[in-house]
Amino acid sequence: MKTAAFHNLGCKVNAYEMEAMQELLTAHGYEIVPFEERADVYIVNTCSVTNIADKKSRQMLHRAKRRNPEAVVVAAGCYVQSAGEKLLEDAAVDILISNNEKGRLPEILKAWEEEHTAGSVRDLSRERSYEELSISRTGEHTRAFVKIQDGCDQFCSYCIIPYTRGRVRSRRLPDILAEAHRLAEGGCQELVLTGIHLDSYGVDLNGENLLTVIEALHEIDGIRRIRLGSLEPRIMTEDFVRALAGQEKLCPHFHLSLQSGCDATLRRMNRKYDTAQFRQCCERLRRHFHEPALTSDVIVGFPGETDEEFAETLAFLKEIRFYETHVFPYSRRKGTRADRMPDQIPASVKAQRSDVLLALSEENSRAYRERLIGTEVEVLLEEACTIDDAPYLVGYTREYVKVAVPANAGKVNQILHWPVGNDTMLMSD
Repeated sequence: MKTAAFHNLGCKVNAYEMEAMQELLTAHGYEIVPFEERADVYIVNTCSVTNIADKKSRQMLHRAKRRNPEAVVVAAGCYVQSAGEKLLEDAAVDILISNNEKGRLPEILKAWEEEHTAGSVRDLSRERSYEELSISRTGEHTRAFVKIQDGCDQFCSYCIIPYTRGRVRSRRLPDILAEAHRLAEGGCQELVLTGIHLDSYGVDLNGENLLTVIEALHEIDGIRRIRLGSLEPRIMTEDFVRALAGQEKLCPHFHLSLQSGCDATLRRMNRKYDTAQFRQCCERLRRHFHEPALTSDVIVGFPGETDEEFAETLAFLKEIRFYETHVFPYSRRKGTRADRMPDQIPASVKAQRSDVLLALSEENSRAYRERLIGTEVEVLLEEACTIDDAPYLVGYTREYVKVAVPANAGKVNQILHWPVGNDTMLMSD
């Protein structure tokens, strides 16, 4: 039996696609082994969101070839799209797989065996069909990510993704539902909808949108929770939020991509909203949901960000009070407009600003968790662990707060209604 080892770099979409490729190879007789072991085939699902991600992708490809010089090394994903010609000249890489050809991995490997065909890079800017990839099981068993969309038409000035993932392509609803039914039959109780630009689901279809998907999944027996991936504020209209609130299985956890709390910076980023619209979005969610967990991403040190602009972002974050804020120092990406902008911010300034926002995020996160003390929460138990030599079960509330309860409280993959008291640990994720 041939062995294959995978390494994933990048986002939840990449992780989903890696699981799907693993299933495909398993069905074709391969044994999946850890990446640290010697294997016949190494597949690196690359990322290209920053120059650093490019470097990490190259490093993992070279590490695979060093581990077994006789192995077939496959580069798949976004770095292939952005640097395919360079990779064709790299002696460590045998096969290239574009972002819309991951479902062809078994036949591509067979072609390599027969003809040593290295593959080519397809131009995704003209691609309009969604490549169907699916999973029937998940390593977590309790929760599964379900990819429903690919591509992005936004062209933010700092982002390479529209060039590496192509334009918006939506997955057919029957295919989504078929996968959800398989996952439910396998015992999975929570689905997380994900995509490159989730808001755009359905713009290339007739009469379907993100709400259509949520409502259809809501009817599947065995699926107890539906969680949404990253969203942008423009989708959160009054009608949309009201409709979401009517879906009992929908988790009140909304990751809203902010990036900056300063309107001038948002304009340079080519974001399609301002802080006033973002504020209204948060107000709507808090009006229709009880204590929803709002989380976000923020980039610090974007080109031209002055001390005054950063102060605006800090003030806005204090006002909104996110449960968690993921803070990213701006990282230059060749091929984007932001990389050519003047007034690039020194690394030391970006680090200092990151520290300030991270401290605020921890303060807000702690305050949100403390408000749960004395209430009853619904926890989907995911795994057993030991904390201070005592056995616990760890899971997540509907708001995605990590909770540890005594091991005798239940069992893995059970949904537990639990009073938050002295025997409960509310943990940072």
